This record gives sequence, structure tokens and C-alpha cells, in this order.
Amino acid sequence: MNTGLKITAFAAALAATFGAAYGIGETLDPVAVAEREPAHGERHAPTSSPEAEGEGGESERHATPAGGLQISEGGYTLDLRTPRVTAGQRTDLRFTVRDGDGRAVTEYRREHDKELHLIVASRDLLTYRHLHPTRAADGTWSIPVDLPRAGGYRVFADFTPAAKGAENLTLGADLAASGAYRPGDLPPAGDTARVDGYEVELTGDLRPGRASGLSLRVTRDGKPVTDLQPYLGAYGHLVALRAGDLAYLHVHPHGAPGDGRTAPGPEVAFTATAPSVGTYRLFLDFRHDGVVRTAEFTVRAGAGGTDAQTPPSGTPEHSDGHGH
Repeated sequence: MNTGLKITAFAAALAATFGAAYGIGETLDPVAVAEREPAHGERHAPTSSPEAEGEGGESERHATPAGGLQISEGGYTLDLRTPRVTAGQRTDLRFTVRDGDGRAVTEYRREHDKELHLIVASRDLLTYRHLHPTRAADGTWSIPVDLPRAGGYRVFADFTPAAKGAENLTLGADLAASGAYRPGDLPPAGDTARVDGYEVELTGDLRPGRASGLSLRVTRDGKPVTDLQPYLGAYGHLVALRAGDLAYLHVHPHGAPGDGRTAPGPEVAFTATAPSVGTYRLFLDFRHDGVVRTAEFTVRAGAGGTDAQTPPSGTPEHSDGHGH
């Protein structure tokens, strides 16, 4: 299998502190710009290969900036029309992307089979959703969501406007789920995840400011899965979120189904660059037997990578509804 990769690195989200409960009447403030978002070309290719830089090399000394910590960038703004929901209740999540004149964007370029990818993650990184909403003619996007736990969430819209010269963007906005809030502990770092009878083993370390290889091997009942099915034009999609501020890193395999080089499992390989030292949650989406499943990992960048512990099965709230 070709283990080379394109990386799409995006960042989003400021750290949030929240109390024991979230009320329906609470307001949400816009997110301030923190760091420059890399240009589109920078996102889709690592600045160097793992072999190009030695220990303490240039790319390691200067960590990749975790840009995109804003609701507005490049003349476009994410207008989240549903900033509050009630935990445990199915609600239509609605939003619009607006241009610099305040007009709703109605034309997008398709990337990985979709015009827009939507990620919803809780601040404690225990709930994760990768969704694909529907766009109305007036530019309003919507999709039903059912968030299981009260607390703070972050919504990420990943898209490229069809306008000439427009770059790929990931904009973020805060979402509150009302109800009694109990923060959860991040699962321990580990190299094995289990979901619906599948076991996914992670090899490789996530390194700050330096490209490194990650390989995820999918098995079921101890046997390698060699017939993974294409999902959004690939055999796997990987999203990484940094604990603390939810900096967003979206990675795609370089290979593609039917290219004559990429095998349909059991390994799905990536190259990724962490923006900094820290703890990250990795979410691997893969399709088998017609169902998309999500394997979840906790890893540390710049602190020894994963350790020998295995996250307890079922600790995180998995994205079983997907909504793709």
C-alpha cells in the first residue's frame, strides 16, 4: 500500500471553562483570531518528510501553527443559527456560511465527495460527530443532531467556496447543550481501539512540528479486514483534535480506491504533523459491511506518543449516528 499522504491541517477552537450547568439563555461570544491560518497549499502537503529532518531539525524547532481559531476568516463567516440545543433531544442544527458582503454562500467546490464536512466535538473530546448536512437553495445548511451529554461543544465547517481564488477553510463556532453538566476524563493514551467487534491498532508517533507516519490496522475477530469499502473517496479518514483548545487537524490518505496501488486494508496509512506538543484525540472513520464506524485514540505528541495502556472499551461516546 502506498503510505504517502496528503495532509489537510486545520485548527479551530479556544479553550472554554464551564460551570455545573448550561442554561438555555446563555450567550456565546465570537471567537477571536489567534494565529494565522496556513494557506491552502500549505495544508495539503507537509513541509517536510519524516526523513528530511533529523532530530532537532528546522521543522521540529518551529512547530506548525495551529491557525483557524476563529469564526471568520478570508472574508467568510460561519453563522451558526442554532447556538444552543438540549442534551438528549434531537434538534435540527442550522447554519449559513456568509461572504464579506453578508450574503449566504450557495456554491461550493466538492471535496471528498461532499460540498461541506461538519465536525461536532465536545470540549472534553468524549463525544464526536462527523456529519454531512443538507444545503437549501438559499444557502442554509441543516442536519438533525442528538448530543447525549450537556456541556460545551465546538462545530467545525470544512469547505471550499466555488468563488475564483477561494481557498479551503475550516471555520469554528461554539455550541452549548443545556442540562446538568459533568465533565468526563480523557481516556488514557493507548495504541488499540475497539468498536462494534472491530479492533484497530495504531502504530507510529504524532510529532510536534514534524511530519511522521501513522498506520492503523483494522481486524475483526482476530482476522485482518482486507475488504474495507470506499468512504468519501478513501479507505479511511482521520481527524485529530488537540485537548485544551480543540485545534483541528484533518488528514486524508494519499492513495485512493481503484488507483492500482492502494489496498483495501487491513492497513490505512497517513502522514501527519502535530501543531505543538500536547495530548490529542484521533478519530478514524472507516466503512465495512456497509457501515461507517469510528475508532478513537488518545495520543501524546512530543511526550512519548502513545503508551501501553488501552482505552477502556465504551468509555468515549462514539459517533454511531454519523449522519453521513
